[in-house]
Amino acid sequence: MAGYLDGFTEDPGYLDYGRIGPVSRAVVAETRGQTEILARARFGSLGHFGEQDLRMRTAVAAVLGFGSDQIVSQPNTSMGLMHAMFGLTGDVLLSPADFPSVPFAAVRAAEALHAATPLWLTADGGEMRAGAVTPGQVRDQLTPGTVAVAVSLVDSRTGFRADLEGIRQVIGDRLLIVDAIQGFGVVDAAYEVADVVVSGGQKWVRAGWGTGFLALSDRAVERLTPVVSGFAGTDVTEPWDQVLPPVRAASAFRVTDGDGIAQARFATALEEIQAVGVAAIEGAVRHNVDRLIDLADEYALPVVSSRDVRQRAGLVVLAPPAERLTALGAALHNHGVTVTTRGGRVRLSVHAHLADDTVEMLRGAFTAYSAGATY
Repeated sequence: MAGYLDGFTEDPGYLDYGRIGPVSRAVVAETRGQTEILARARFGSLGHFGEQDLRMRTAVAAVLGFGSDQIVSQPNTSMGLMHAMFGLTGDVLLSPADFPSVPFAAVRAAEALHAATPLWLTADGGEMRAGAVTPGQVRDQLTPGTVAVAVSLVDSRTGFRADLEGIRQVIGDRLLIVDAIQGFGVVDAAYEVADVVVSGGQKWVRAGWGTGFLALSDRAVERLTPVVSGFAGTDVTEPWDQVLPPVRAASAFRVTDGDGIAQARFATALEEIQAVGVAAIEGAVRHNVDRLIDLADEYALPVVSSRDVRQRAGLVVLAPPAERLTALGAALHNHGVTVTTRGGRVRLSVHAHLADDTVEMLRGAFTAYSAGATY
């Protein structure tokens, strides 16, 4: 674990992994090495980039628990979700309050093809709240026409962690589509119960932008139509002079060859995770989340994200009084603490590594905020 933690090189005060994870020391070295190969283009060296796709898929498979042949490279989470939603025929049950990538993919697919129809979850007959997708809600709103359920593993606004096993139990053999971006690499989730898992590597995996994957169960491959499938989605390497049908495999859901350098970055980051184990990383994240919650409690800052370790990941969400939101934001800014402020709430995102300097900077911000309060 010590080697993994040594790979964190960001400046103190960074608590925004839910937005972007500063790349690890190993990823920086890999990027430099791969870029040098491309820059020189020495004789026989360029074939190396074509080998990174399998390396990346093997690394994803090891963390995810899928087979490498069930995984296809994607440039980001949103494109993987588009592939999944455009491939559906029937109703897909999802929350309108989910991160925009999910509802946008569902609506765009419905508008373009009129094959998949969004079925919006509601909460007790009212408006759906962010992070409120539970097995009970899903069970109560399934219809005979529901062919799939889409959910975020971890809600980006509330930090709520979905019960994938519970949702699987209530939906039967319908497809379970999981946007895993806010938990992949730090949450030891039951991915094996999902049919579609989509994520990127720019957040908790710390691999930078342009890294992502789409993982499909055999059932998903059978039921989804690869609507956007290019020459790379056939069973021939270069299908000259003919347009072949997509192969019946996860690889059908790609348009062209991937970015070898991005795939190498992603693989490097995932190999680091595999060496330590997601469970160990999750344990470290859990401990650091506790430290942040304790600090918020010390200064009477309302924590609205779950305190239950079964319902949380690395996000801690604070809800200061509306009239004091600006004051808290200013205090954090003035003390060099990087966070995300959205919808009247402040989101802290903490990883396995939490420097003491960062804790003290956060304490200083909370102290300044509290000193400005009037009673």
